[in-house]
Amino acid sequence: MFDLELLQTLVCVVDEGSFTRAAERVHRTQSTVSQQIRKLEDAAGQVLLVRDRSGQQVSPTEHGELLTHYARRLLNLSREARDALNTETSVVPVRLGVPEDFDATRMASMLSDFVRTYPEARLETVSGMSTDLRRQLGAGELDIALVKREPGSGECYASWPEPLVWVCGEGQDLRAETLALALFPQGCIYRQRAIRSLDKARRSWRVAFASHSLTGIQAAVSSGLGVSILPESAVLTSHRICTQLPPVPPSELALISGAERLSATHHGLIDCLREAVSQPGQAFQ
Repeated sequence: MFDLELLQTLVCVVDEGSFTRAAERVHRTQSTVSQQIRKLEDAAGQVLLVRDRSGQQVSPTEHGELLTHYARRLLNLSREARDALNTETSVVPVRLGVPEDFDATRMASMLSDFVRTYPEARLETVSGMSTDLRRQLGAGELDIALVKREPGSGECYASWPEPLVWVCGEGQDLRAETLALALFPQGCIYRQRAIRSLDKARRSWRVAFASHSLTGIQAAVSSGLGVSILPESAVLTSHRICTQLPPVPPSELALISGAERLSATHHGLIDCLREAVSQPGQAFQ
């Protein structure tokens, strides 16, 4: 472990090329600077500096150049750590949960605008299933979340209806006795909608493909592995909407919080999300 004060002295001597000028720069005597360099050389087990024939100019050895390089990095890190600690009181942690199936490009743009407006925010974004996001809110691991849920099922800062449709691949035959499904895991409202509607219609089904990923479900549908229920905004050009299957009611995208008290910065994010999601034609995917 190298002493940062000794490393600072080394950098000064290398920059000045002289013990005398380095001593003036750090406001110490030349003998003190020389002693510090000798102490650093003992710790490194290498000669770090050499004088020229006149004895006035000093230059680093190969080992001295190497240690000087690392010394600059260590000193910079030390300054960064000190500055971070000095400003930590102005930093506001903001932990946001978003659905697995959101438009990543739009969300990044929205969050970028928020961070520019609220530079004190230390934003952490978590993506996951709505059931997991609600659990994390309850455990205090998140402050705010956008979740998919049954319409009107609890308090929220804002909510938006999310129309759902059955989708299949272009050439998929839906007349099979047992319908193959591509579904999200247990707890997903789309999965619940699919199973309940088919059971109500007394239609036999089986799970042919399961994934946490919207991209995975979309690909499975496109390739004909199974039919699925998706929000209208997530339907691809390679999908076909299945009007012959039982219609399903919409779900809801809700902006909720698990904290009783939120800072002004948290409310700034809520306002940002509420305004952005409410824009016409800007539904989440």
